[in-house]
Amino acid sequence: MKQILFSVLFFSGYCFSQEADSLNVKPSGKADSVKISDRKIKTKDIDDVVITGTIKPISKSKSPVAVEIYSQKFFQKNPTPSIFEAISMVNGVKPQLNCSVCNTGDIHINGLEGPYTMILIDGMPIVSSLSTVYGLSGIPNSLVDRIEVVKGPASSIYGSEAMGGVINIITKNALTAPKLSVDLMTTTWSENNLDLSTKFSLGKNVASLVSLNYFNFTKRFDENKDNFTDGALQNRISVFNKWNFQRKENRLASFALRYLYEDRFGGEMQWNKSYRGSDEVYGESIYTNRIEAFGVYQWPIKENIITQFSYNFHDQNSFYGNNPFVATQKVAFTQTYWDKKLGKHDLIVGATFKKTYYNDNTPGTLSSD
Repeated sequence: MKQILFSVLFFSGYCFSQEADSLNVKPSGKADSVKISDRKIKTKDIDDVVITGTIKPISKSKSPVAVEIYSQKFFQKNPTPSIFEAISMVNGVKPQLNCSVCNTGDIHINGLEGPYTMILIDGMPIVSSLSTVYGLSGIPNSLVDRIEVVKGPASSIYGSEAMGGVINIITKNALTAPKLSVDLMTTTWSENNLDLSTKFSLGKNVASLVSLNYFNFTKRFDENKDNFTDGALQNRISVFNKWNFQRKENRLASFALRYLYEDRFGGEMQWNKSYRGSDEVYGESIYTNRIEAFGVYQWPIKENIITQFSYNFHDQNSFYGNNPFVATQKVAFTQTYWDKKLGKHDLIVGATFKKTYYNDNTPGTLSSD
């Protein structure tokens, strides 16, 4: 068993001058067919707000880091059952399958390998190293409000895992989400996907969003006649619940939970579960159980101090032919930062703590305990 425990204290500041973002239109003495009123047209009224790259919310035009924003409507143009497949529509971002049998994959940004791409959910490092193998396909589109993409190094804030870039998945806000949403999708290969979400309120200041995703692909295809499945069969269910709280002075407060179960198989066409773990008929069978929890809380004081936290548990029970691989990973993460406005400058000071537990059945994790 191996345990990794480390604490990081980060200090960062962003200094930039704020340019005038309004346009003064003076009336002309000449007659014209179009009348322009003497008023200020404020460009900031249509500017997007991003959080990736600076931790704090900031207008896109003022962000020192180039951030691309993709809304849910963008991904609806080409419906897919998961974020892993949908993100391929973004230029410079490439999901890559690394195994033609079980369809493991990772995401490359600007040509760099998957381990250098950090996947965040609501700014939290939920997608751990073990879950990048199969967990990426378990993030449904139904819980996404928008996706922010940073192409290029962001390791000064997010660490060495963000050398290639960052993909931040922003989930829906329960206070503004639709009361009922249903999305059905199927393909000629009998890939069936159901997204169902609803919200309810407890008074005026508390709202909860409940989302269910079910994906089923169990029809076997062998178009090239090699006696191996052309695509990994999958039976997956994901349940997501998020709570948002309306507080005084619009202070932040939210908490979310997600559970994922997946049964995945790829291998010879005649394989069934009675052959699991044997060498009589080759097959790769993976059972995945995953739990995620994350949230944010802004302290009820005058200063702008925010605490973010996350926890994920990932259990993988798999056989590759007659070779078993059983692994468990737990990751706890929390960070607190203070955002202080100093004239035209921003100062952000904070502390981050992360603890990772990992254990599997390989010799690399053997120890006396």
